[in-house]
Amino acid sequence: MGTNVQNSNAREFVMFKLPYESNALEPVISKQTIDFHYGKHVQAYVNNLNNLIKGTAFENSSLEELVKKSDGAIFNNGAQVWNHEFYFNTFSPNGGGAPSSALAEAIKSQFGSFDNFKKEFSAASVSLFGSGWCWLSVDGQGKLVITKESNAGNPLKLGLKPLIGFDVWEHSYYLDYQNRRADHINALWNIIDWKIVEKRFEGK
Repeated sequence: MGTNVQNSNAREFVMFKLPYESNALEPVISKQTIDFHYGKHVQAYVNNLNNLIKGTAFENSSLEELVKKSDGAIFNNGAQVWNHEFYFNTFSPNGGGAPSSALAEAIKSQFGSFDNFKKEFSAASVSLFGSGWCWLSVDGQGKLVITKESNAGNPLKLGLKPLIGFDVWEHSYYLDYQNRRADHINALWNIIDWKIVEKRFEGK
């Protein structure tokens, strides 16, 4: 992932920028949720990470390296920064529809159809117990893999390449959907930027 979050010469990560206005994903994700989720929660992860890495072996690491190699509080905060930038960059106000090209063929081959894939991924997202993430990734042999990860869990730890990540922490949807996680998950399909996901799959 080409990340906007960088470890500068001052050994400090900076907050990534959203690729759209904070109200652009309405009604799927409200401006209020963006302001709290991105503006408060993610900013806290960035601040915590900067404090935690001082004087450690990770103070000059890239974010991806940190996610792959760290554990404990450094991993929890670093992975949440990585996860959220990846998550917010998956969406577009002009998103939705279905993938094309090689990704579409891979989904059809492995899941039978795009609709079957959506059902399986949504079911995994809804059934994840507690807080965490549901991921679609690709392994080294080109096989698509759906994983459920608790808390800050990230497929990079498993040697996988993430393609889509759905955040199922309550702070990602509670202001808009209360406890209706399934409704939130179903709505997210309407804002996925499949061109971005296809580029991730194709390694561009």
